[in-house]
Formats: sequence, structure tokens, C-alpha cells
Amino acid sequence: MALRPTDSSALLIDGKLVPGSGGTFEVLNPATEEVLGSAAEATAADMDAAIAAARLAFDEGTWSRDHAFRAGCLRQLCDALQSHIEELREVTIAEVGAPAMLTSGPQLEGPIEDLRYWADLAENYSWEEDLGAAAPMGIPTARRVFKEAVGVVGAITPWNFPHQINFAKLGPALAAGNTVVLKPAPDTPWCAALVGRVIAEETEIPAGVVNIVTSTDHALGARLCTDPRVDLVSFTGSTATGRTVMASAADSLKKVFLELGGKSAFIVLDDADLASACSVAAFSVCVHAGQGCALTTRLLVPRARYDEAVAATAATMSGIRAGDPSKPGTVCGPLISARQRERVEGYLKLAVEEGGTIVTGGGRPADRDRGFFVEPTLIAGVDNSARVAQEEIFGPVLVILPHDGDEDAVRIANDSPYGLSGSVWGTDPERVNRVVAGVRTGTLSVNGGVWYSADAPFGGYKQSGIGREMGVAGFEEYLETKLVASPATT
Repeated sequence: MALRPTDSSALLIDGKLVPGSGGTFEVLNPATEEVLGSAAEATAADMDAAIAAARLAFDEGTWSRDHAFRAGCLRQLCDALQSHIEELREVTIAEVGAPAMLTSGPQLEGPIEDLRYWADLAENYSWEEDLGAAAPMGIPTARRVFKEAVGVVGAITPWNFPHQINFAKLGPALAAGNTVVLKPAPDTPWCAALVGRVIAEETEIPAGVVNIVTSTDHALGARLCTDPRVDLVSFTGSTATGRTVMASAADSLKKVFLELGGKSAFIVLDDADLASACSVAAFSVCVHAGQGCALTTRLLVPRARYDEAVAATAATMSGIRAGDPSKPGTVCGPLISARQRERVEGYLKLAVEEGGTIVTGGGRPADRDRGFFVEPTLIAGVDNSARVAQEEIFGPVLVILPHDGDEDAVRIANDSPYGLSGSVWGTDPERVNRVVAGVRTGTLSVNGGVWYSADAPFGGYKQSGIGREMGVAGFEEYLETKLVASPATT
């Protein structure tokens, strides 16, 4: 079977590919502003049917109890998706505006291959544990702990890395034995819908185990948070929306996983190679037009070398052009939408109002009259209290800030409502380790180390989220713990 964009205008509900009750909605190419085609527009009735299917499949099926079968299905899905990798790559570049170079990694191929990790975990995880005998209250008792699936998972995902985030939820949730209703972002419905078609037509995943509901109506995601038939909500997106998700889920006291925003610090110590560190910081914030929650968007450099750091950073950023994501050398593609571009441009205006200086960039590329592009931009001359240094911009924008030594750098890094990621550059291991220990954040890169991997837990402190995604820790977010006590036998 060949996948075509026209295959993406369907919902997956109870094992069937069905049209949306609300008709269809347009899907745009953010690099050209052209209409690519349409996606299925679900309604509340469609979401209700998806939740009912997931509930029935969990309560009456054997999915949650057959670990080997689940593992086989996940490997089958991985193989099927890999057989369509070039079609998926084409759609991902066009719909997401993802640079082609990223599709060989976290924008496509990496997350698909990660399904094998989740399959292996389903087979090899210790689902039972013997706590041994004890005599609580004088009664000889044998105790066993069982790990079981939570139930029905409502997964709500954003548009920036749709494959990575969709599979970071589907993979562990399914491997753990749950059934899922996935509500992807309306900006990137095809990435999810095409996966739904592959599941329906090329795997043995039972009906109702995976349901995919595309819609422009954000209220449908909210229904996952309030419906008592849903046992857990897994959400990735903005911190503001995360608060709403958490509040909405409170009435039914359902479990909540939240992976939210960030304003991560890239700390350069005074013994580091300043030029190299600044170049890496500049490059990383331009990747995928800065549309990544864990990107380091605050660059902290020694005050005595501030001007030198500004020049070095600007030299790299000015050499990166926002361009056609389908071209092999493009690093910085378009923003996802006109609304997102307006948001970023509003922050650039605010930076000047706050007394900052736009060192390079600051506008739309002169050679791009179509598409939602913003130039890679460096902001200097503000302190950490500025809104552009405190708030998540989600564009190719870097704020450079001076620090007065290691302790001050840690203070500035922690002076944020977020705590998602960060980076530390220095040559003295003891100093680096002290700084790493002081920074309150969920992931840290030291001198360019890569923390992202299927087996490595990812998540944040403070307002960057609750829980961990990926790794065993991420898998266990989708499990409940049951303790069974029985009379001890001699």
C-alpha cells in the first residue's frame, strides 16, 4: 500500500477509518502558505465514540494482559511505518515545515524506531515483584506487587515535533497495556491520521485500542480531561494550557502527565571556549525555527567577555538563513502558522520596548515573500527580569545575558518559572559538576552531551511539567500498582 495525503482525511475509531462528522478542515504548508489538502473534522459525537471504543477495548479485551502480543503489535507497527518512511517524510516536511535533515532524527525516523524499545520493555519489564513474607499485626502474610495498565489514556499533542510526541505517548501507553484516544494538534493532523491508517490496515492492533481524532475544536481535547471514562490524560503543550488540563482533570481525579514549556539556560563558564560555546548556542536555537520546548533560549556568558560573546553569537546566527525546509541544508524552516509568527514578532517588538537591542535578525527574511518565516534573532542589552528572558517565545530567538561567576550563573538560570533543560560549558569538571548540581532543571547537557534517547527520562521541574516521558520512568507513568497480600504458607 502506498500512503497518499488523501489517505489522511479520516478518523480512526474502533478500528475503522471513518469521516469526521463535522466535514473537513484545510491543512496548510507553513513554508508556502498553500493549502495541502484536508483533514477530518471531528465533533463531540466522534470523540464520544472514540472514548467509548477505548473503554470497551480495555474492559473487555485481552490487550492489557497479553504482554507478548502487545510487543508483537508494536514491532509490526514499526515495520509498517518504516516501509512508508519516504511518504511520511514528504508529508512531515510539507505539513510541519520540518527541515528535511531533522526527519532522519527526532522528526520522524527516531520516534518510529523507538517503538522497538517500547516493545522490548513490554516483554522484559518486571510486572510482578515478590516482597517476601512478613507478619503485620502478628499475621504471617505473603505479599506480591503487580503492575497493571491504568486504563484509557487521553493523549493531547502539539504540532512542533508531532511524530516524536505522538509516539512518546502511544509507545509507552500501548506497551503498558492501555488503550488510547489521541487528539493531535489541528496544525499537523496528517502526521497522526496517516499513522491511524497504517494501524487500521497493516497491523493486528485490536479495534478500539488506538483511536485518533483530528479536529480544529480544542474543546474535544478538553473532553478527554473531564470524561470519567478516561483514566489518565497525557498532555504536551504550553504551561498555560497545562494548568487548564490539570484543573479539568481534577473533578474525576484522573492521573495527569504534563510536559510543558521551558526557558532553558545555556551557561558558559569563564574557562570555556567562548567562541565555540556561543556558536553552538546560536545554532541550536535556530533548529526547526526555535520551535522546541527544551531549546536553550537564554545564553549566560561571563560579564567581562559579554561584548565578545555577543559578537561571536551574532556571527553564527547571521549566517543561518530561514529557508525552504525541503532543501537538505536548511536548519531554520518556517514557523507553523501566521498566528505563531505574529506572536514571535510581538516579542521582538517588546524586546526593544524593554530596552533591548536586536543585534541580528529581528524581522521577516527579505527573500521570503511567502511562508511564516522569521529571521534568526539575537537580543542583547536586557536583564533576566525582562519578559523576553522570562517567557517562552517559541521562535528562533536567543537572549544573551551576562553573569558574574558560577554562583551568579546558577542564580540566573534558576530565576525562571520553568525548569525543563539547560546546558553547561566549562573545562574544570569540579566547577561544572557544582553548577550542574545547582541548576534546578530536568535535563542538562554538559559540553554538548546529548540527553535525548528512548531509554532516558525526559521532563521538567517547576512549571515545566509533572512526571517523566521516555525511559522506564515514562513507561511507569502509564501503570498502576496493586499490592496483594495472602496468608503465608510454610
